[in-house]
Amino acid sequence: MSDFTLDRNVVLPQLIQNPHDFLIVTGLAGTARDIAYLCGPESPNFYTMAGAMGGAVPMGLGLALAQPDKRVLVCTGDGELLMNVGALAVVAAMNPANLGIICVDNGHYGETGNQMSHTGLGTDLAAMAAGAGIKQIRTVADESGIGDAAEMIKGGNAAFFVHLKVNDGSPASVKRSLDANYTKSAFRKSLLGTA
Repeated sequence: MSDFTLDRNVVLPQLIQNPHDFLIVTGLAGTARDIAYLCGPESPNFYTMAGAMGGAVPMGLGLALAQPDKRVLVCTGDGELLMNVGALAVVAAMNPANLGIICVDNGHYGETGNQMSHTGLGTDLAAMAAGAGIKQIRTVADESGIGDAAEMIKGGNAAFFVHLKVNDGSPASVKRSLDANYTKSAFRKSLLGTA
């Protein structure tokens, strides 16, 4: 567990330097709060999953394929990704140039009582992404990996995967709408230019 030391609230803004350059799909509550804080809770450029554990990567992939002129970033947690890790194989097979995935891995299931997750017990999600066939992968476990991963996020030209290992501290404290219909409609209107 010694490599789970970074603070997500410090590192994510360094990795995603210009969040409004992307359409962002988040996993469940932890990464949803991270991205709401980065973008601003009323920003329409992100969509947060709720009640659909394992759905962030497939949703981001579909969005990237439907909107090839937009850059799509999935920001999800280790527990959420483990629920549907097979989606990484589909991402690799399709390899959309406009899709990136950041997995914020704290080695715990933060939403259900902070039990240790499989990654805390040794599962390596970067190795799983590589095994699925994703070619551009970076693991960020200390400050030395931030710059290279940030450059890949900024200028990626093929599907990529960033495995961000953080401590189990709380995600950003931000008040955001939990109304799924409102957030879906705002994201859709912004995406289609009807807002």
